[in-house]
Amino acid sequence: MGRARRWRRALAGAACTVVVAGCGGGGGPAARPSAGPDLTRLPQATTFTTLRGLPQDPAPQAETDGTVVHPATPVEVAARPGGPAVAALPDRQLDGPTWVPVVAARAGWLQVLLPSRPNGVTGWVRDDGRLTVARTSHLVRVDLARQRLTLWESGRRTGAWTVAVGAARTPTPKGRTFLLALLKPARPTFSPLIVPVGTHSETLETFGGGPGTVAFHGWRDASVFGKAVTHGCIRVPGDALTRLSRIPLGTLVLVT
Repeated sequence: MGRARRWRRALAGAACTVVVAGCGGGGGPAARPSAGPDLTRLPQATTFTTLRGLPQDPAPQAETDGTVVHPATPVEVAARPGGPAVAALPDRQLDGPTWVPVVAARAGWLQVLLPSRPNGVTGWVRDDGRLTVARTSHLVRVDLARQRLTLWESGRRTGAWTVAVGAARTPTPKGRTFLLALLKPARPTFSPLIVPVGTHSETLETFGGGPGTVAFHGWRDASVFGKAVTHGCIRVPGDALTRLSRIPLGTLVLVT
C-alpha cells in the first residue's frame, strides 16, 4: 500500500488532534517515462517531497490573473526557462488531477507554484501542448490576524466566515498557495471534507502520519472559530467548507 493511500486511511480514522496539520496528501502514481529525460528518476513535485534548486515565489502576496494548468502527462520542471529538468510534475495527486496556478510567463514557458517543500517553491514548465490551460475566476483569502476567510469570484466577495488558524507555536504559513486536492474520508471523524493546499507547517515536519500539509477542514466544536489554536490548518464552518469544495483545484489562496 502506497504512502498516499496509507495516509488517506489514517485521515479517515484519526482523532481530531492527530490530523490538524497533516491533512493534505499527494504522491499520486509514479511518473510515466516520456521523450527526453527519464521522469521517474527525478524528484516528484508532490506534497511529500522537498525540492532543491528551484526558485521561490517572486511575489508571495500578489494576485494572479487566474490562469491554472494541468499536465496531461507528467512534465519536466526546470529552474529557469530552457534549463535542464530538475523535477517532474505528475498529472495526478491524491487520485485527482494536478492543477497548479501560473505566476509568470515567458515565451513558451510558464512559472507555476508547486505543492512541495519549501513553501513558496516554484518551477518552470514548458507550454508545449502537454498542458491544459484554464482560468479560474475564484480567489480564496485568509486573514490570520482577524481569523477571517473570504471567498471572491470575478472580483466580488461571495462569502466571509470567522475561522480558526494556527497557534503561535504552529502558525499557518503566510504567502500564496493553492487548492491542491479534495479528500472525502470514508469514515469522517471531525470533518466530512478536507481541502489540502500547497503549503506545509513551518514548525512540524510530520503530523498524523502525513508530511505536515496545511488544509482547510471542518470542526465540530464551533467555539474554536475566531481563535489561533490549530497546528497550522484552517478550521472552517460547515457552509464555508461546502463552498470551498466547489471551487476549482489550482485556485489561488492568499494567506496574510
